Amino acid sequence: MSLYVVSDKEELTKLAYHMILGVIHSKKEVTLGLATGSSPEGIYEMFRKSRPDVSHVTTVNLDEYIGLPADHEQSYAYFMKTQLFDHLNFKETHIPDGMNPDHEAECARYDAILAANVPDLQLLGIGNNGHIAFNEPVTDFELRTHVEELTQDTIDANSRFFETPDEVPTSAYTMGIKSIMEAEQILLIAMGTSKAEAIKAMVEGPVTEAMPASILKNHPNVTVLVDREAASLLEAVQNSSGGCGGGCCGDHHGSDNHSSGGCGSGGGCG
Repeated sequence: MSLYVVSDKEELTKLAYHMILGVIHSKKEVTLGLATGSSPEGIYEMFRKSRPDVSHVTTVNLDEYIGLPADHEQSYAYFMKTQLFDHLNFKETHIPDGMNPDHEAECARYDAILAANVPDLQLLGIGNNGHIAFNEPVTDFELRTHVEELTQDTIDANSRFFETPDEVPTSAYTMGIKSIMEAEQILLIAMGTSKAEAIKAMVEGPVTEAMPASILKNHPNVTVLVDREAASLLEAVQNSSGGCGGGCCGDHHGSDNHSSGGCGSGGGCG
């Protein structure tokens, strides 16, 4: 796990964008695993402005709320459509169908899509409780696509997007951790003090289902990009007068592999 601490959200967004763009340009056929939420919005804005050719790129999304139609403004299908899919010429785009009442059939359908489209790079955020995708604490690391009952912490965190708390969905289809771990490369981004405890637990704590993101330490090619606020509780940051700003705080329980696209001006981890 290669950890980069940068000064702010703007720098993080630029580095993540260039890393993803490097993967897009690296092969004739590319699959990107994409995330939703506030963390990747700046990245998607940069793609809307630059409009690279992505006619050779297939996308697979991590998750979708159960019970929200694709045209609902808070569905992840709508988010991806307005943020990215309506603006770029992707070859194919895939997202779970939140309106499919047959949970077993929908999970099997999406697993088949993932088996045929293993991401060359999977973009992840991290929840305040350490969830990745909608894999909440104590989710089995061996699960593939499944229905996840959302914790109250996650429901509360997402309530800001809805008019009333009662409108927030309580379950979702989500890519399982086993599928996430099959990506060739993983990029996790986190910004702000609200993510500091989760980042500390992921980087410095044990690998445990109580902290879903901790499993990433077992993947051979993970880059973690965080701003100073999200890194503020890390020992490496607290013990460094420079705060590790703008560079790498070292490898954490990972291999020596680094992303093919690098991290741009952020430098490499030795």
